[in-house]
Amino acid sequence: MTPPVLSLTDTALSLDGNAGRVDILHGITLSVRKGETLGLVGPSGSGKSSLLMLMGGLERATGGTITALGQDLTTMSEDQLARFRRDHMGVVFQSFHLIPTMTALENVATPLELAGHKDAFARARAELAAVGLASRADHYPSQMSGGEQQRVALARASAPRPDILLADEPTGNLDGANGTAIIELLFGLRDKHGATLVLVTHSDELAARCDRVIRLRDGRIDMDAMHKPEAAE
Repeated sequence: MTPPVLSLTDTALSLDGNAGRVDILHGITLSVRKGETLGLVGPSGSGKSSLLMLMGGLERATGGTITALGQDLTTMSEDQLARFRRDHMGVVFQSFHLIPTMTALENVATPLELAGHKDAFARARAELAAVGLASRADHYPSQMSGGEQQRVALARASAPRPDILLADEPTGNLDGANGTAIIELLFGLRDKHGATLVLVTHSDELAARCDRVIRLRDGRIDMDAMHKPEAAE
């Protein structure tokens, strides 16, 4: 059997705040297969985004283990995690996180340049064309709509051909038409490049497209909802 692309075993996350220690996630155990699309759903505050951040090495687990592509993320230094994300992961955030002083082309080309691709700008231009933004390559984020900025963020995440694509509420700041367009682009990129896709969503439409949906509640996997639901919360 092919080993999972992502595997979490008894993973926990606690954070220290002004009111003391807060337990965010409790004993999460799950695995994600190569090429699978996994949706993370549940009420606000249930730990969905925190779980996604752990999968991407953007938060440190305070218990348990996390492996990605057979490598233990919990033992890596910050530099090692950054290199691992650069080489193997793409991350799409709800709030886009584009660099405002860079054009769309430069935003997409930057991770390619950091990875040492000599054709970074040619690949970035092709990726922008793939998401329908060839004519906006030289525009800055402030000159683009929310839907266009999210498409740039998608192009940036997918340009290095990541093994794992993580998306945190990718349609959360978009209207219905733009949200639907982003959903089609996400799954089109998954189908085209064979990436494993893990996404956090409140969108019924997006959850329904996933191969498997896991519902979180109060920082735990809701074992009473371990099936593909008709709708997400």
